[in-house]
Amino acid sequence: MPINILMPALSPTMEKGNLAKWLKKEGDKVKSGDVIAEIETDKATMEVEAADEGTLAKIVVPEGTQDVPVNDVIAVLAADGEDVKAAGAGWKASAGGASSPQREEGAGPAGGKAEANSHVQDKADQRPTPQPPSPLPNGDRSPPQAAGEGAPAPANGRVFASPLARRLAKDAGIDIAGVTGTGPHGRVIARDVEQAKSGGGLKAPASAPAGPAIAAAMSDQQIRALYPEGSYEVVPHDGMRRTIAQRLTQSTQTIPHFYLTIDCNLDRLLAAREDINAAAPKDKDGKPAYKLSVNDFIIKAMAIALQRIPDANVSWTEGGMLKHKHSDIGVAVAMPGGLITPIIRSAETQSLSSISAQMKDFAARARARKLKPEEYQGGTTAVSNLGMFGIKDFTAVINPPHATILAVGTGEQRPIARDGKIEIATMMSVTLSCDHRAVDGALGAELIGAFKTLIENPVMMMV
Repeated sequence: MPINILMPALSPTMEKGNLAKWLKKEGDKVKSGDVIAEIETDKATMEVEAADEGTLAKIVVPEGTQDVPVNDVIAVLAADGEDVKAAGAGWKASAGGASSPQREEGAGPAGGKAEANSHVQDKADQRPTPQPPSPLPNGDRSPPQAAGEGAPAPANGRVFASPLARRLAKDAGIDIAGVTGTGPHGRVIARDVEQAKSGGGLKAPASAPAGPAIAAAMSDQQIRALYPEGSYEVVPHDGMRRTIAQRLTQSTQTIPHFYLTIDCNLDRLLAAREDINAAAPKDKDGKPAYKLSVNDFIIKAMAIALQRIPDANVSWTEGGMLKHKHSDIGVAVAMPGGLITPIIRSAETQSLSSISAQMKDFAARARARKLKPEEYQGGTTAVSNLGMFGIKDFTAVINPPHATILAVGTGEQRPIARDGKIEIATMMSVTLSCDHRAVDGALGAELIGAFKTLIENPVMMMV
């Protein structure tokens, strides 16, 4: 039987991707693990590995195609012994233009590569699935809708989920009925359960009262009507800009933000930084092994502060608070068309030189869109530093599922009062945005106070 290769979901939030390049052509033999294509998401370019062996019978989606929905058929593989031409010619008859019902999902594993088709369902526990949508007038078929996006709920209340998803949910103590399915036809799949473990992808409780209505935004036509024809140029949004817009809108509408600002004296830190950089070992060409930035100290200080105030190292979920054991610090990096937040994992355990090296690597690969999803997804908080642009202070929008984000302003000389005298000191203003559901005012004040103590006494970060 021909095997449908589906558009993989390279991250839990991915809905569409661009098929950048085919690395195999029709008629080529394919082995499990072969890299067959390159997929562009809004933030990275990823390789797609084949999960099965056979011959590439038909390329359904040509390279260069943009906005291909997740789980759409992108190619057909003829299994060993099958007629390749027949498999390629009959793919629509066998698939109906929809995802193969014999595959659980197209999500790829962590590590920068995605399997084109992943888990095969356990036949002993197969469940019936809804019929594919009826053809549209042009002969095409509407894409399967995920739960929460218009997919009808089963009339008998049954939850459609893969055996693997059910097992993972049971092991994690998660009610499978409360998980939003993103598989074909709204089916709950393994990655949905994994996302639910961190508080994402959960359905709102049925008894929850509806929130106040949000006024509709102005339409494109209404906005354009305000400006003379020819006085502007329309620049279409790319995938990254759309994703940023969606996540920021979600954050501001669903997270009750409040803000705490404090001033930090950088004089000791700057002196320590100068001494540490001067002592860095050099290679034969005289190049130092590392050169620490003020931002490296900020990342380390935030990581240790979260360990000292563990109740603030949390993520809100409707089912309970997630208290994180490590401080995984996301750091906002500007890149063409938007920004991304690569994550320094367990930053509280890392040296300043290690943090510095990772940030240089992340920044270079972020701008080249070469970061892997596991390098920028998750985290327990984030740092956004606009000090290099001369910004004195600002507030940042929390990046779900974080409960906090630290906005860092520039270090500048200011007059301060000390022992009744006016002195000049290098001061830096920082503002902590907090999710009031998870971090209340007193707790947020403790966290930003712990950060200030560390920044002003950098020797405490060396212990």
